[in-house]
Formats: sequence, structure tokens, C-alpha cells
Amino acid sequence: MATTSPINSQLSTRRRHSNSGPRLGTRFDRRLAKILVHATNVFYENGYAAASMRDLSRASGTSLSGLYYYFKSKEELLYLIQKHTFTTIVDSLRVRLDEVSDPAERIRAFVLNHLEYFLANQKAMKVLSHEDDVLKNGFGSEIAAIKREYYRICVELLDNYKRARGLEFSSRTAVLTLFGMMNWIYTWYNPKVDGDAGELAREMGDIFLQGIRAGSGKAVPRKKPATSNRN
Repeated sequence: MATTSPINSQLSTRRRHSNSGPRLGTRFDRRLAKILVHATNVFYENGYAAASMRDLSRASGTSLSGLYYYFKSKEELLYLIQKHTFTTIVDSLRVRLDEVSDPAERIRAFVLNHLEYFLANQKAMKVLSHEDDVLKNGFGSEIAAIKREYYRICVELLDNYKRARGLEFSSRTAVLTLFGMMNWIYTWYNPKVDGDAGELAREMGDIFLQGIRAGSGKAVPRKKPATSNRN
């Protein structure tokens, strides 16, 4: 998976248009990307609630009036970081899943996709983990829809795995347990000890798949083909 930072995004949808002038284009996008880098760092260090627009101004070297030219509010900054992060993860996951057909390997692809992005963008992911319910109204609804889609994809992967292996377990419990494993690694991850995303994904994939197999109880009995009663 490409480990593109949520800050190095294609921000064409954020380009402003002037009624009397030309489009601002790539220069605007590059400046916007730099401000988002600083915004992520400030939210990471101070927490979203404690961070102020003045903090963002100092960190980015942009005047307050300059910041408001790019954003209407601090909430909009958080929205852009969250939207690009989740959209990038979902889009790259779809590409990855198109290349794998085995149900177990598709779950492993999901884990690897998530961890590769997470470890390459730890500050942004921590901000997202801690500021999960900050966004309201239209911003919050749009991000929630992307997250529901991500959850739905994972549930579908688990449902397919159950059918393929004849297992019984709660897909909801399994999915939320998997997210719990993946989303909190920033509290303990040490690259010198824990290896890279590939190694960590293999270990987590083993633990998760072995766990749901062991905890599923008796496998769903498969019907045996009919046989004749000839002597």
C-alpha cells in the first residue's frame, strides 16, 4: 500500500474560485497541504480541544487572516485531515482486495493495509483516534459515512470467511476486536522490537484468525453427499 500522508493529498476540491480572477491552482494546494501538516502536529501535541487558531498560526508561520483564507474554522481543518485519511485507506483497500480471492488472505490484506497506513502516519492516526466524535453536522455525517463503509467491508470479509470455513462467531464482535488490536498500537509500538508493518500484520493476522477459529465453537456441519444403500 502506498503510504501517502493525509497531508500530501490531491486537494483539488478545496481550490477556491474568484468571481473576477483565475483559479488559485497548485500553489494554493501546496500551501494548504503545509498548513494541514502543522495542524496535525498541533492537534497531536495539544489535543484538538486545547489547540487554538493562534497555535496553528504560530506553528505554520501563517497569519490568522491567512489561515481563515484557507479554512473557515478549526473544525474544518480536522474534517479535511479525517476525510483524506479514511478515503485513502478505503480506496487503497479496494485495490488490494481486487488482487486477492482467498477469504483468509483478504482479511490479512485488510490488516496489512490498515497497519501500513497507520504506522506511516502515526500522528494523524492518533489525532483521529482521540478526536473521533468531535465533528458535527455535515462534517461529522460525511466522515461517519466513510467509516461505516470501512466497517461494512470488514464485516463482509468476516462473513465470507465464516461461510468458507463453516464457522460460527459474531462478525460484529470479531470486527470490533480487530479494530481494537490495530488502532491502539501507537501506545506501544516500537519499530526496533516489533518490526515493520508487514511483520506486525502477519503476527496480528495469525493471532486474530487463530482466535476466531478457536472461539467459534463447533464448526457448522457440512452435508455429506447422498450415498446408495446397496449391499
